[in-house]
Amino acid sequence: MPDSSEPLVQDALEAFRARASAWIAENFPSTLRGKAAEALGRIDAEDVQGDLLAWRQAMARVGWGAPTWPAAYGGGGLSPAEARVLAKEMAKAGAFNPMVQGMGITMLGPTILDYGTEAQKQTHIPPIVRGEVRWCVGYSEPNAGSDLASLQMRAEDKGDHWLINGQKIWTSGADLSDWCGALVRTDPSAPKHKGISFLLVNMKQKGVETRPIKLISGASPFCETFFTDAVAPKDALLGELNKGWDVGKRLLQHERASQTGASAPGGGRGRPLGEIARSYGAADAVPGIMDEINRNAMDARAHALTLERAMAEAKGASGPGHTPSILKNSATQVAQGRAELHLAAMGVHGRGWEGEPFTAAEREAVSGWLFGKAMSIYGGSAEIQNNIISKRILGLPEKTQGGE
Repeated sequence: MPDSSEPLVQDALEAFRARASAWIAENFPSTLRGKAAEALGRIDAEDVQGDLLAWRQAMARVGWGAPTWPAAYGGGGLSPAEARVLAKEMAKAGAFNPMVQGMGITMLGPTILDYGTEAQKQTHIPPIVRGEVRWCVGYSEPNAGSDLASLQMRAEDKGDHWLINGQKIWTSGADLSDWCGALVRTDPSAPKHKGISFLLVNMKQKGVETRPIKLISGASPFCETFFTDAVAPKDALLGELNKGWDVGKRLLQHERASQTGASAPGGGRGRPLGEIARSYGAADAVPGIMDEINRNAMDARAHALTLERAMAEAKGASGPGHTPSILKNSATQVAQGRAELHLAAMGVHGRGWEGEPFTAAEREAVSGWLFGKAMSIYGGSAEIQNNIISKRILGLPEKTQGGE
């Protein structure tokens, strides 16, 4: 029997669509239309003023930077369906979420909502929603990368505070961050997965030093981060003592869920590849390139539809599952494939790094192609995602060799 409530739901969504569209038209500055990359780059440079500041403040007032988070903490309080409608209306208007820089919205905020005390939620969630603070994640160490549980950075219980010593590496945005969600070893005598805790650490203290890491692509978000007698109050512990591995895994699930979009890094993201190929003459000169471009477009569309289905199926779930591992690998393949085709379509102009013969868009495309190689590494490598898929989704045995 058809669900008689479905028309009512659709009517409500259409009413919300009209409201969202009108609100965006009234509040989104036309000067920022289609300029997400440039504007978010200014946020990276801590240059938030004028129309960009006004847009961020407008989004903060309605909580739509974190549309599905509880209104009690400053979020939008929207349903997942309403959030999808909002995203589509913003895309139509050339608008963007000014709160997405850093890891507060995508990783730390959701994890604090999952594991935080009421005091931690009241303290940390509203400033994240307003875009007033920036977070980074302290996971990898020089000798603890894929084998993250080998981490050695320690937090010692000093009675009224934690004393933190050690080093993290590949800490994205650490030099710009106010806070860090860090995995630390609190019981060195315990098995490596059992003696780890998750701390919320203030980065604005003399015991924290960051050193940016330069990449071949030029600009880099990565840093080495050194903690030397840094301190955190006792209530900075997120989740239970020595059970931070569970908290850390949940954060990674949120991270992978946030990385399931298939936008390619670098220039040309809003310009169809076919148009780029025709403008450079590659459509006629490079055999098979239009077939490859069409195949990439179909893969991107299939990925987007699968993502929408996964979001709909996750409605009412207690938290992100393992599906993001599939979608992260899919997004990576689509984005990296697009970046390769973008350079191929530009011919010799797709080899530009500097100098007058190359336009800014051409140089950006090359830089983005280089940086995009990291997509199959950060957030858990493609191999790690395949392991998760094989064990957690397909149920394959962890060891497949005879005699082991």
